[in-house]
Amino acid sequence: MHAAEREKLILEAIKPAGFISYRDLEAKLDASPATIRRDLSRLEAAGVIDRVHGGAKLVSREGENSPARLTGTPFDQSITQKLEEKKAIGKAAASLCQPGEGIMVDGGTTTLQMCPHLSGLDLQVLTNSLHIVNALLPQAGTKILIPSGSVFREQNIILAPAGEDSMPRFHAPRLFMGAAAVGRQGVMQADVILVAAERRLIDRAEEVVLMVDSSKFSASSGAIVCGLDEIDVLITDNGITDEVREMAEAAGIQVIIAE
Repeated sequence: MHAAEREKLILEAIKPAGFISYRDLEAKLDASPATIRRDLSRLEAAGVIDRVHGGAKLVSREGENSPARLTGTPFDQSITQKLEEKKAIGKAAASLCQPGEGIMVDGGTTTLQMCPHLSGLDLQVLTNSLHIVNALLPQAGTKILIPSGSVFREQNIILAPAGEDSMPRFHAPRLFMGAAAVGRQGVMQADVILVAAERRLIDRAEEVVLMVDSSKFSASSGAIVCGLDEIDVLITDNGITDEVREMAEAAGIQVIIAE
């Protein structure tokens, strides 16, 4: 494939969301990482894209704004699905937290279920979810930090444009995150904008705790956030199959079954 053809494919891949991760580019193009980097360098020199942390985005034009909606199930609908399993997963995740420490909690209907169990731990919590902020506000001892960015109403989360580092200066060794789907190819989300936001959190974390109910292993499509090798702990319910558990453990992941 000629360079011009690859560049055309790269631009077509970026246009739907305005951003694409390096992992997704490598999956779409029959080219080495070094070749893709050279292609991106040429496009950046031409003023078409900006290379940013984790991928590339289209150059912003005056008057353009971030997309107003995210792909995926709206929060109000998702919160009712597998609720009992999510509550058990949230309680198990909260039990990993130590009094007074700092944690990062990515927005989601499963991570939200941690909040009732964090009371009294006097944690510092960095989150991009307004639902989680509201749940933690009554806890007098919990310090809450949020990034800057735009509010996406369907999920009630705050996201910055791709490539912008909007996070406060804050060290939290552990990240709790959810996912739209999980498979051998890795952890996935329905919208590439979420991928960029979650990559910023993952890159700050010493330990990544994935919180997903067993139904997430039956889906296998979406934008890849990270490989299984970047996950340290998986908290799920007893509906997972032996095959899924073996897959996770083979990747070096500690599996916790929330009863």
